[in-house]
Amino acid sequence: MGWGRTLLLGDIGNRLDINDVEGQIETLYGDLEDIDRINLKQDDRLLDLERENKELKLYLASMIRLLVSKGTLAASEVEAIVNGVERSE
Repeated sequence: MGWGRTLLLGDIGNRLDINDVEGQIETLYGDLEDIDRINLKQDDRLLDLERENKELKLYLASMIRLLVSKGTLAASEVEAIVNGVERSE
């Protein structure tokens, strides 16, 4: 590829150079499609993790409410734990 091929082969050399560049462009498009597929998979995984995180928060809140309602855990103890976690962030 390059000026040497053009000098030696003329139009044929130019066509060969164009074919080489077109092949490189196709390869780049393929690479971009691969990256898009990876990004979509990562987006799906993030959505799954966000959903799971929300569910876990709901389960935790339900368990705490149950423990407090049964007298196993005092509301003040829950508040102390929450305050401790918030201070450590």
